[in-house]
Amino acid sequence: MLQKIQFKSGFNKMVTASGAEGQWIDGDFVRFRYGLPEKIGGWLQLTTSNHTLPGVARSQHAWTSIAGEKYVAIGTSQGLFLYYASSFYDITPLDTAITGATFDATTGSATVTVNKTSHALLDGRYVTFSSVTVPTGSGYSTSDFENNTFEVKNKTSNTFEITMPSNSAGTTSGTGSAQINPYVLVGPTFQTAGFGWGTDTWGSDTWGTGSATSDVILDPGIWSLDNFGQILIATIRNGKTFTWNAGAAGARSIRATIMSGAPTKTILTQVSDRDRHLFHFGTETTIGTPTTQDPMFIRFSNQEDYNTYQPTATNTAGTFRLDKGNEIVGAVSGKDYTLVLTDTSAYVIQYVGPPFTFSVRQVGTNCGLIGQNALSYSNGLVFWMSGEGSFFMYDGTVKAMPCSVEDFVFTTTGNNLGINYNSSQLVYCEHNTLYNEINWFYPASASEQINRCVTFNYGENCWTTSSLARSSYIDQGVFDLPHATQYNKTATPNFPIQGITNKYGASIYYEHEKGTDQVNSTGTTSIDAFIQSGDFDITNSGNVANLQGDGEFIMSMKRFIPDFKVLTGNSKVTLLLNNYPSETATSSPLGPFTINSSTDKVDTRARGRLLAIKIENDATGETWRYGTLRVDIQPDGRR
Repeated sequence: MLQKIQFKSGFNKMVTASGAEGQWIDGDFVRFRYGLPEKIGGWLQLTTSNHTLPGVARSQHAWTSIAGEKYVAIGTSQGLFLYYASSFYDITPLDTAITGATFDATTGSATVTVNKTSHALLDGRYVTFSSVTVPTGSGYSTSDFENNTFEVKNKTSNTFEITMPSNSAGTTSGTGSAQINPYVLVGPTFQTAGFGWGTDTWGSDTWGTGSATSDVILDPGIWSLDNFGQILIATIRNGKTFTWNAGAAGARSIRATIMSGAPTKTILTQVSDRDRHLFHFGTETTIGTPTTQDPMFIRFSNQEDYNTYQPTATNTAGTFRLDKGNEIVGAVSGKDYTLVLTDTSAYVIQYVGPPFTFSVRQVGTNCGLIGQNALSYSNGLVFWMSGEGSFFMYDGTVKAMPCSVEDFVFTTTGNNLGINYNSSQLVYCEHNTLYNEINWFYPASASEQINRCVTFNYGENCWTTSSLARSSYIDQGVFDLPHATQYNKTATPNFPIQGITNKYGASIYYEHEKGTDQVNSTGTTSIDAFIQSGDFDITNSGNVANLQGDGEFIMSMKRFIPDFKVLTGNSKVTLLLNNYPSETATSSPLGPFTINSSTDKVDTRARGRLLAIKIENDATGETWRYGTLRVDIQPDGRR
């Protein structure tokens, strides 16, 4: 007799497989629409030259200039870059210039030695050159030096090497001259422990001894990005703030420059859109004195003027300090407010006008944010991941979100992968408007980099997990489809550095929800998606007469009827059977079964007390949305 088996939307990883009857318990690269599971969309590498960026991208921000030019600012651990019209542009700010360099070149070699006493640059630092006089007899032109960015290699205290675009035509020593312009330092590629003097507890070792263990965690290189009109505001976490004007003549050939009048050490910045103030969160109490940074102190600019921060009787600049928590972790602009999250609490900042300018009120406790980018605003709601081991939302009230995959994300008991709390600043959250999804990309407990994703679908009110690894992400809006970055720590970037190595890895830029596969410079790769149900058994509700007790009888399945709402190419269906929950499930005879659009039924010899179904694909060009399972089941004894 045919029995219809229906499943609820989402994954339930809080119960056992045998306790999840009528539910899905696992999957990868799937989402739910209209109550049905389907494979997610594909992704396509952007930029016409398939360029990749140096370091790991941890921030993105899209906006449109007054002239209608669509930009994305991408902040990596190594620099600040623009995506515009299918190309990348380097706008990384430069640090203090170093003058008085000379060059050594060798005939037939592209390696040039730069001589500068006490240059203080480390291997892997990026530099440009200006005011260049080329080394005598080398055959190089001024543009060979001034039009390229170089990586510092094999440094000593007084020299370092660079790789030129071509070999030298002659040998020369200590000739030519140049000014060295180092890229501004962003921060570590990884979130790591800091070692050395002062990084462990008092008395743990002898005086002056560098520690081999550490209680100090060094934050990774992260940017906060926003736009003040057509001007990009870019702040390095616990560093300086820079601006770049999209409306300037030849803007894409101009680097970002330091913001004048602003604090010089800030956790993050945020534009208050409605009233046009620029907030500096976790900043200096004395502007220009980094040692006065207070992680709970907030400073905001004069209205319509991001260069003025000193309060006067005739402007709206001001300051205040939050009191619940140890540091401000993140902030996001809502409909008419800014939600600020510390490591323990939530605050709402709202514009009220003169004489107070802003009201500040605490709206939540024990709901702190786990990382700077672990929150997202969408449709009047703010969602975030908490360091408390749960998820929260704000809709005027802070609310804990029931989550059916909570243990899987936050603990490592059993088969749960957990999260790496020591790399919590890497967590990146963003909205996917196209499918009513909030995605959190995070590092699993055994990973130093993002390798997992947990998704809340607020339209279906369900949760899923996947291995989709994106270090940054922006929703559609300025662009028609979402854009995201994927990091590979062993890859060598090809933009914008001359003679670059893979010291910091590389980030690929993708357009998402495009086609069915992964398409990049290496070719087209299948996105292997699957979903697996919990166990189900024969019950009285199955319209089989005179049966009593769940799991009382062994089931015999003669056939099943596949039901796909969408099926392009093939899909595979596997029946997983066991007699007891403690047993390892085995697939049915003749399975997995390949299903295509012409398959009407599948005959099988399946026998067991507990039965689960797995749907998957493993080839390019395949996509699917699964419907309702119908199986021909009858009792087959009690053992």
